[in-house]
Amino acid sequence: MKAVVVNPNTKSKVEVAEKEIRPLKAGEALVDVEYCGVCHTDLHVAAGDFGDVEGRVLGHEGIGIVSEIADDVTTLNVGDRVSIAWMFQACGSCEYCTTGRETFCRHVQNAGYSVDGGMAEQCIVAADYAVKVPEGLDPAKASSITCAGVTTYKAIKVADVKPGEYVVVYGCGGLGNLAIQYAKHVFNAKVIAVDLNNDKLALAREIGADLTINPLEDGDAENIIQEQLGGAHAAVVTAVSKAAFNSAVDAVRACGKVVAVGLPSETMDLNIPRLVLDGIEVIGSLVGTRKDLAEAFQFGAEGKVVPVVKTRCLHDVQDVFEEMEQGKIQGRMVLDFTDAT
Repeated sequence: MKAVVVNPNTKSKVEVAEKEIRPLKAGEALVDVEYCGVCHTDLHVAAGDFGDVEGRVLGHEGIGIVSEIADDVTTLNVGDRVSIAWMFQACGSCEYCTTGRETFCRHVQNAGYSVDGGMAEQCIVAADYAVKVPEGLDPAKASSITCAGVTTYKAIKVADVKPGEYVVVYGCGGLGNLAIQYAKHVFNAKVIAVDLNNDKLALAREIGADLTINPLEDGDAENIIQEQLGGAHAAVVTAVSKAAFNSAVDAVRACGKVVAVGLPSETMDLNIPRLVLDGIEVIGSLVGTRKDLAEAFQFGAEGKVVPVVKTRCLHDVQDVFEEMEQGKIQGRMVLDFTDAT
């Protein structure tokens, strides 16, 4: 089968290679991949930022059809359309798994990083962790929800923003545009969108943002938000930028929450007296559980959230990675495996 694998010696550190799929083990299912989105985390994995995984099949925004199941599998059937998500499998018995926080399991395995992922014509999934895609949800758009969607849906949940309250979303790309939609159309919040790219801000307005700010042209976002609104009730930072995190802390009002989603390599600054005196909370939010993904899928199926995706040929993958690294991508690029010849 054809697969996108990590190769440090090639353009964008990835290549399309031939791989053999291993036999199924107990509890597993084989999925014929239809689509797989390209996430910024894939860039980190390919670059070796999380460790050397040369030869690993990338991808954790996969959607496909189950073509085979192990003898003991009861949760899936052949023909089911399912996710290939970042959380391949957790231990199922630790304090995190048993309290609804399975993404923080200390023994979690991640698709496209610690195990082979969904950027291939076929992929093996742990059957109990593959979430079924509801009827009526386009599979190419579902691929974006599998990571970007569930990540931002969970982040808005963690922000605990109430209807009519203001949440500021930093970064309006592949994750941010979905964060805006979930905040606006599912949680009924008021949304402020912050980005350095006017095209992305135009998209933000189109999908529901109430206020857009380009710090390069309009001035510091935190000052505008404090002056006009008295501060946001919450901030969700999808941008891969230390400056965005620092701005978010200053943009929220007393007792506001800053939810960290993006993964910049820098360290953010924290004004400790302000955190204490204003009761500011800074919280990390990591992807989402299987239940979160099922909910995020359903809102997509209902049309409340519409991922902005563009399908690309498998052999464009190096260009896609390069474009993402350069910040040129609007919404989400999705590799089409329905015709990978």
